[in-house]
Amino acid sequence: MAVPLSILSPEVKHHCGLFGVFGHPDAAELTYLGIYAQQHRGQEAAGICSVRAGRIVRHAALGLVTQVFNEESIAALRSDFAIGHVRYSTTGSCSDVNCQPLLVQYGGGQVAVAHNGNLINALQLRHDREARGAIFQTTSDTEVILHLLASPEHADAPDPIASVLRTLQGAYCLLFIFPDRIEAARDPFGLRPLCIGRLESGAHIVASETCALDIVDAEYVRDVAPGEIVTLSKAGLTGRMFAPPGSVRRAHCIFEHVYFADPSSNVFGQNVHAFRVALGRRLAREAPADADLVIPVPNCARCAAIGYSDESGLPRERGFTTNHFSGRSFIMPTQHQRDLTVKMKLNVIRDAVRGKRLVVVEDSVVRGTTTRGKMGALRKAGAREIHLRVASPPIRHPCYFGIDFPDQNQLIATGRTIEEIRAYLEVDSLEYLSLEGMLACAGQAPGDYCTACFSGQYPMSVSEPLDKFSFEPRPAGTRH
Repeated sequence: MAVPLSILSPEVKHHCGLFGVFGHPDAAELTYLGIYAQQHRGQEAAGICSVRAGRIVRHAALGLVTQVFNEESIAALRSDFAIGHVRYSTTGSCSDVNCQPLLVQYGGGQVAVAHNGNLINALQLRHDREARGAIFQTTSDTEVILHLLASPEHADAPDPIASVLRTLQGAYCLLFIFPDRIEAARDPFGLRPLCIGRLESGAHIVASETCALDIVDAEYVRDVAPGEIVTLSKAGLTGRMFAPPGSVRRAHCIFEHVYFADPSSNVFGQNVHAFRVALGRRLAREAPADADLVIPVPNCARCAAIGYSDESGLPRERGFTTNHFSGRSFIMPTQHQRDLTVKMKLNVIRDAVRGKRLVVVEDSVVRGTTTRGKMGALRKAGAREIHLRVASPPIRHPCYFGIDFPDQNQLIATGRTIEEIRAYLEVDSLEYLSLEGMLACAGQAPGDYCTACFSGQYPMSVSEPLDKFSFEPRPAGTRH
């Protein structure tokens, strides 16, 4: 049964962003820039680890990159190789202990790890380690990886990291930093993006998105392949496959293209902006509307609105202004405060919409509460008609691989007809892009993408899914 629309929580949260560089005297400064360029991927916490005098040092805290770091903290990290992380928590709460990279001392020495993704077998792995006496310091699924690396069955293997990775299930891009090298790895499905770049100096970089390469003037080399480990060291760059033969099956997250990634990035071999423009063009063909103007809901829908306008011939107008300094609504403690923050983020340009029949282009509608507020603001500003067009299919299924809507009851499209959603959003008409239409805009074969949130077809079996707080303390006598 569908959850009452009035209690749906308002926003989809981002994944995390990774950046690492080896072989440059300003590695810490470059890492700062690299995670800053990927701030859109995580806004709860930021951290950097580097190696000084043979020891890994770390600085990480809650907050945006510019809030966490200053000249003094960057100077203390100065080194010729470093890794960095920006976080949004998909498993584990927003707290100091969960800031990444996570740094530990174990039998093999020091190691730090940064993770983008979600491990679907983390609960089982953690309970197994705890049963053997392991003591966990965080509530993040990432810490499980470090415990596995320290365990004898993996530490004594010819390739400990490869041995650990073969036990993990789910989505993961990982950066490990050791006192002598950086190791980067990507899961066998390639669910999350991870790319390699090179500076003119010869230093190598690894990053979640190519926009981070652009900010440091690095040349794109290639993606880390699904199922591959890449080593950055004084010997240069080398790669090896850890996934057993036949186990690699591409399932790139299509939602990276629809919503998460920066429009300037090339993700899964395709420019994000170009993909979204193509979505808008296809949407205009599938769902035309008799209207006066096309306006996007900032920021992700701007590209799709360009495509819709160009294909339909309807003029494109700016219907909202965006306040980039309003803060992050998802950290506000009450629904009333979150609603006020959303209002502060977007303000309607009344003269542009008054008396007009509008095609409003959205990239996606997940929980629907903020979309409803935006449509209400347009109506209050005098819009005569509102025809909402969504540049992706209805999201009816939970994601277990790093997008923060694992609860199907939180999805507005679950158990509701398009007409019921339209009535709740209070628009004159509502149409979504078809799944076939979305995949037709993609640069790779349809089977190379994970569309589970739209189609319900998961690339792997999920027997015991995590929720965000699976590892948080529970009252005595209750089970996880």
